[in-house]
Amino acid sequence: MFKHPIRSGLGERCGRCDEGRLFRGYLKFNDRCDSCDLDFSVADTADGPAFFVGSLAMIVFAPFYFILPVANIPLVPKIGLWVVLLFVMGAFCLLLLPKFKGVLFNLQIQNKAEEAHFESTGKHGKPPKNWKD
Repeated sequence: MFKHPIRSGLGERCGRCDEGRLFRGYLKFNDRCDSCDLDFSVADTADGPAFFVGSLAMIVFAPFYFILPVANIPLVPKIGLWVVLLFVMGAFCLLLLPKFKGVLFNLQIQNKAEEAHFESTGKHGKPPKNWKD
């Protein structure tokens, strides 16, 4: 169980059984795994996949966006290269987004990640005045 969450996430498969499909649409999760009946509503990737894909795209494409304006080529081919670069970057992001979302989802399921619960203040400092015990 949960042997390869990254590999199964890249394949857009369930992290538990590595067989069921994660998505019913482009980025819309299925309600449950078709194979092992894992409930997919227990985790939420939020904006994490978009952040990581955007960061990776910035690393990969930023050099081109810095070099292209100072390149010694005529204006019309330069504009054409800008358009091509824009479409390649968009396709790059759109192709990677479901993969990253699958990986983050499977890692959340494997590590039993959930929202923080603050039932006590722990051993660090005094609770605020409006703290409910």
